[in-house]
Amino acid sequence: MITKNNFDFIRVLLAFIVFVGHLGTLSASKELEILHYSPIEIAVFGFFVVSGFLIARSYERSSGLKSYLNKRIRRIVPAYLLVVFLCAILLSLVSTYSFAEYFSNPQVYKYLFWNSLFLNFKAPWLPGVFGNQAVNGALWTLKVEMSYYFCVPLLFLLFGKNNKYRNLSLVIMYFLSLIYLNYFESLDKMSAAKQLPGSLSYFIPGMLIYFNFDRFIQYKNTLFSIAIFTVWIDLVFSIKLFSPMMIGIIVLYIAYSFSFLNNFGKYGDFTYGIYIFHFPIIRVFTTLGFFQDYNPYMMAVVCMLLVVAVGICSWHFFEKKFL
Repeated sequence: MITKNNFDFIRVLLAFIVFVGHLGTLSASKELEILHYSPIEIAVFGFFVVSGFLIARSYERSSGLKSYLNKRIRRIVPAYLLVVFLCAILLSLVSTYSFAEYFSNPQVYKYLFWNSLFLNFKAPWLPGVFGNQAVNGALWTLKVEMSYYFCVPLLFLLFGKNNKYRNLSLVIMYFLSLIYLNYFESLDKMSAAKQLPGSLSYFIPGMLIYFNFDRFIQYKNTLFSIAIFTVWIDLVFSIKLFSPMMIGIIVLYIAYSFSFLNNFGKYGDFTYGIYIFHFPIIRVFTTLGFFQDYNPYMMAVVCMLLVVAVGICSWHFFEKKFL
């Protein structure tokens, strides 16, 4: 298998698309409103595609289930718990409650408990913080990601090592996932649609391309052309049928093209830190009135630089130590 790739570049690009979209939504600035059109949903789905490819590869290359889970949990859990803990402590500084009122409020401890279990929806807010709105709306994807970690060994057990049977099994699961996704979207229940059964329609293409990697590389230019054309069909008919698979092809085409991007991550993998910290940082800027009281474009740049700096620090001083 070709070892050089652009996954580091893709993950940073996807993280910035999410950051920009949330900046437009959360800043409450008319000048930055246009950023709201950043395709956050497509970026998140792109992350799921990358996960499908890399998690399947990680499991297949691991010496056993224990080794695989150890590597996966070390990558995601420590920094996740860090951001949950830091938000619970540091956001007391921007709460409308006094310190005594804040830390005596049971909601703080509910937030720590449920979020530590990746069940963010059970306690998404902190007392007096951001008008009791979600502290970190980006974290919902992490419980899906954790679910993927446990799904992959089960999928390997289910379809074994016979590639023909494995491909057929994944294609069937892909279409079952699409039925779930389209059903809940038709009911306008978008939150339910994006949970694990629906999001598998983006994760599975990553796995399929991994298991058929040589053929993918052989025909990647043709597949990319088909994907660019076909993805519009779903937009025209307002239904997801081809687009999850096509997005998978497009993302992994970029991962294995443009060789000048191969060394993008040589200074570290800052993507995760950028992703998990950006949401509360933007909310703090909004709460303190930075986007309203100062030049919003300048504040957007300052916010971006701070998010990148936090992502770099998270990697070098925390995440890397657990790998």
